Amino acid sequence: MIQVNIHEAKTNLSKLIASGQEVIIAKYGEPVARLTPIHQKTQNRKPGSAKGKFEVPDEFFESLPDEILDGFGI
Repeated sequence: MIQVNIHEAKTNLSKLIASGQEVIIAKYGEPVARLTPIHQKTQNRKPGSAKGKFEVPDEFFESLPDEILDGFGI
């Protein structure tokens, strides 16, 4: 965690974000805001991992009703 003043935060915002650290922004030495990175949990996808877990009903492949198709201009 680092602490910077408002002017420095405004001038170096891109660098502060790229650092990946939590940044405390201070005004006259008093903390007023916190800039924190968002850590998104990523999960590797495995093709075919849902195989056998659900079945696509035959109705899925039927044409949509005319009133719905009209809404798309088809």
